[in-house]
Amino acid sequence: MQEINYAYQQLLDFTIQIFRKIGCPQTDAVTAAEVLLSADLRGVDSHGVARLAGYVRLWEAKRVNATPQIKIIHETPSTAVVDGDGGLGLVVAPFAMQLAIEKARQVGTGWVSVQHSNHYGIAAAHAMKALAHDMIGISMTNASPLVAPTFSTSKMLGTNPICVAAPAGSEPAFVADLATTTAANGKLEILQRKNEAAPRGWVQDAEGNSSTDANILKKGGALLPLGGDREHGSHKGYALGAVVDIFSALLSGANYAPWVPPFPAYVAMPERQPGKGIGHFFGALRVDAFRTVGDYKRDMDDWIGGFRKAAPIPGQERVLVPGDPEREMEAERRRNGIPLLPAVAEDLKTLGAKLGVLF
Repeated sequence: MQEINYAYQQLLDFTIQIFRKIGCPQTDAVTAAEVLLSADLRGVDSHGVARLAGYVRLWEAKRVNATPQIKIIHETPSTAVVDGDGGLGLVVAPFAMQLAIEKARQVGTGWVSVQHSNHYGIAAAHAMKALAHDMIGISMTNASPLVAPTFSTSKMLGTNPICVAAPAGSEPAFVADLATTTAANGKLEILQRKNEAAPRGWVQDAEGNSSTDANILKKGGALLPLGGDREHGSHKGYALGAVVDIFSALLSGANYAPWVPPFPAYVAMPERQPGKGIGHFFGALRVDAFRTVGDYKRDMDDWIGGFRKAAPIPGQERVLVPGDPEREMEAERRRNGIPLLPAVAEDLKTLGAKLGVLF
């Protein structure tokens, strides 16, 4: 399947128009589109425009509020809980991250937990907002229950990503953005579109056996925690996913564990709803609340430089620092366009025709 490149601005304008068609105010539509397209720019194709139709289907199923009244329902000088009013996570999350930044500006650190939200795109889109303020940004979210904890066949957790973005001086920022599963569900979706098998260690079948079937989730299977199995450390991925769930939902009052609302609109909502919507968690730490920015950046550059000088194994050109591949991909795609699989492009054309927007 031959991919075709599309200009970033073309995809951004199209996405803004789609969000406007479902009722989002202009400002929210722009915010949502920019967050969504940041995934495509950074090479995380599973979380970009390929999911645009999924957000529309959630709105059609009345699971997304296009005009939310986002509000703070509890706060202290350094913390807050935000109610997203069922809005797009692509809109709710930037509000909450900005609140964390404002609190950090005032008192050194800011911590914001969110309830009653929806899928928020890639974690890095939010954590990286702190970088311009000489702050370290933290972003995490719980997600649809697709992951079986170690020694289980029950799907109890989501892919529950974590991102930490730390500024540097002359070196590019450190940005670690990772799912707490061996692979994110979106990567399975890409394999499905390509009709390819999944690598061993990504998924298991309904009985708990290792599988390479990229469609296994539709047959009762589950994603595996980071590590794949107990012998390779899956208990660590399981623990990390649980931490994200606690920070995102138990602190905010969102749904948790297997009761997190599913992203696919065709999947029925869980009968039990112990909280409200999907939960997120954000942090912002002002560097100068700990030491001078100049000293920190000098040492951060030295730290990053040390990894760049680390000896690579035979066959590899260099050692990467977290954030390198995505930053380089963004530069390349801003120059040459964003490649879309034919199936994704057709999906967008169909969506546009349905809502009266030319793709």
